[in-house]
Amino acid sequence: MGRRRAVLIAGPTASGKSALALKLAQAVGGAVVNADSMQIYRDLRILSARPSVEEERQAEHRLYGHVAADEPYSVGRWRDEAEHVLDELAERNVPAIVTGGTGLYFMALAQGLSPVPPVDEAVRAHWRGLVECEGGEGLHADLAARDPVMAAALEPADIQRILRAIEVIETTGRSLSDWQAEKGKTVVGPAAPRLVIAPDRAWLHARINQRFEAMVDNGGLEEAHALVEMNIDPSTPVMKAIGVRPLAEAATGARDLREAIERAKTDTRRYAKRQETWFRNQMVDWPRTRPEEIDETVESLAAMLENAEQ
Repeated sequence: MGRRRAVLIAGPTASGKSALALKLAQAVGGAVVNADSMQIYRDLRILSARPSVEEERQAEHRLYGHVAADEPYSVGRWRDEAEHVLDELAERNVPAIVTGGTGLYFMALAQGLSPVPPVDEAVRAHWRGLVECEGGEGLHADLAARDPVMAAALEPADIQRILRAIEVIETTGRSLSDWQAEKGKTVVGPAAPRLVIAPDRAWLHARINQRFEAMVDNGGLEEAHALVEMNIDPSTPVMKAIGVRPLAEAATGARDLREAIERAKTDTRRYAKRQETWFRNQMVDWPRTRPEEIDETVESLAAMLENAEQ
């Protein structure tokens, strides 16, 4: 097998990650590998801001749109798939440009995943059955009684993560945070070039607003409506993607379209803030760059990729 060569590019939504990754891939003959938990979904091209068909023609793209909307997915599965892709690319001596906004995906590559045992199916069924009657607030209170540290890190709206934390502690008797402290094997070594795009806040907010308007113009309303028409469990990740619910309601006349768009813009700005907080706290040693420095960044990353021993 050839040597794995990878560059890791993280950043908040709408910060220009995809454009930078595509330009770098073209410069080095590389493939762009998705590290965004929403861009994996086949039926969420527009509202997840997946690369366009035209962009996908300009360089090889992997792990985009390969998962059905109602299909269970996890960071562990993504890590395994990413490792397979990086090995395949290494066989062809093709650099991997890994880019996205899901911090846990990058941590899985660069730091390894904790060896959490499988959750007992009876435990899973019990707690999933309580979602409708307890709701996010009730489940959050249940978690706080068992694991106050993990509960403090989650919002009541994070139902899937709350359920995961409860199920783990009931199955294993140990907190999920304890398990997460035990790291598994890494996929990329410490010499892999990595960076976080850190845009100016006002610039990012303007980009978010402009991009969401473009999403609606390019079919976002219809995409959201089509997802709701699939009758997928509303607690699944794809149905909680930003914009899906308000735009679907607007498509049926249940909500004013302009109000739905403004709600989605606000939610996106809040999400970007949470991403920035994650990157600031979890990727302390990752170099930062700004969107306006894309040309210089491509040059420096190309040189680092050429010289890196991983």
